[in-house]
Amino acid sequence: MGGKRRGAPGGTYDEDFTFVSPVVKYLLFIFNFIFWVISMVMVSIGVYARMMKQAETALACLSVDPAIMLLVVGILMFIITFCGCVGSLRENICLLQTFCISLTVIFLLQLAAGILGFVFADKARDKVTKIINKAITYYRDDIDLQNLIDFGQTEFACCGGVAYTDWSSNVYFNCSMQNPSRERCSVPFSCCVITKSKMVINTMCGQGMQTLEYSEAATYIYTNGCIDKLGEFDPQ
Repeated sequence: MGGKRRGAPGGTYDEDFTFVSPVVKYLLFIFNFIFWVISMVMVSIGVYARMMKQAETALACLSVDPAIMLLVVGILMFIITFCGCVGSLRENICLLQTFCISLTVIFLLQLAAGILGFVFADKARDKVTKIINKAITYYRDDIDLQNLIDFGQTEFACCGGVAYTDWSSNVYFNCSMQNPSRERCSVPFSCCVITKSKMVINTMCGQGMQTLEYSEAATYIYTNGCIDKLGEFDPQ
């Protein structure tokens, strides 16, 4: 990052000399150190969550496991921020170049994903639908996945992937007459419309909602799917 200072008679310096501002150097170090610590916490949580799962469940829902997502993101962040942290502190050109290239690649991948998602909107929607439907299938088998789905449905005021009837693909909520589950034809409580006046959440509020017509069910639960809600989401 900085060249060596090489003095010359008369007080002049070689052309390859560059001055590194201590402010920039330590700001970059602090910024990367913070995210480096965060990445270690993410990896630790991901490893702990994976270890707490039963082997059968862990392998069955591998592609939609929040712990795996946390591990992947945490490891990538750890490597990148390590390069930025050590590179800025030691003024190591190789590590700083790796840090800059990594950020550039991530930005370009995000840009490419956004463009491809816009150009191939239908295919992207189908892919997201399949992922959400698979997550619904394993809703009761993975507590981390269950909490993630409940958070998403509550945050975006939605239910299921395309509609609330998508929950019939889960063995516990399936609406077939052969299903002996007490939750047959129901939806999770996170689908329910909760008013501020209700101090206590009724976890059985989604009971039998799949048997109701769309307009009738809308009185009690969110009937729109989360895919459409994600497209409409405005953080403001």
